[in-house]
Amino acid sequence: MANKDAAFGCKPVRMMGGAPYSGGQSRYRIASGATTPIYQGDLVTQLTAGVLGRHAATGTVPIVGVFNGVQYTDPTTSEQVFKNYYPGSISASDIVANVIDDPNVVFEVQADAAFPVADLFGNFDIVDGSPVGDTKSGRSNTELDVTTGATTATLPLKCLDVSQDPLNSDVSSANTNVLCVIQNSISGQKGAGLA
Repeated sequence: MANKDAAFGCKPVRMMGGAPYSGGQSRYRIASGATTPIYQGDLVTQLTAGVLGRHAATGTVPIVGVFNGVQYTDPTTSEQVFKNYYPGSISASDIVANVIDDPNVVFEVQADAAFPVADLFGNFDIVDGSPVGDTKSGRSNTELDVTTGATTATLPLKCLDVSQDPLNSDVSSANTNVLCVIQNSISGQKGAGLA
C-alpha cells in the first residue's frame, strides 16, 4: 500500500533503549526581530550571541535539537503569546523557544522518497517542504532527503529503523517514515554513517 504523503518534521516517539519519551525540553532564546520562521518539528541550530535559528538544508552547524513551540510578549498587545511556531520578525526581548535537546530522543520523520532498508544507520540531510511549514497547525513540512545518505558526520540525522506506522512503513513507495536520532548534535557527533 502506498505511503501517506504528509510531512511533519521531526516528531519525538521514544528514547534510545526503548523507554518512552517523557516530554522533556529546554528553553533557548531567539533574537528579537529574527526573520526566519521556525515550525514545530524543525531542527534548530546555534547562532552567535546566544540565540538559535532554524536549521536549513545543507547546513553543517551542530544541531541544538527539535523546535517544539515558542512564547513571547506580543509587542502590540503586551500579552503573553504561546504558539507551535515562531512566525518571524517579532520584536520582543523575551522570545523563548522550547527545544527537545536530549541527544537520545528518537524522532520519526517522513522521507521524501522510498527509504531502502540498506540505508539504515546512514547519516542524512533534510529537504524543506514548500511551504516550509503550516501556519494553521504550526507544524514543519521538512522531510528527510533520501538522496543524501552518506558517512558524513556533519549531516543532521542518523536513521535507525523504518517506522511501524502502517500508513507509512512501505519501503517500496515514496514517503516512508523512518526513526532517527540527531547525528550532529551540540552534545557531540554520533558515529560514522553507511559503510
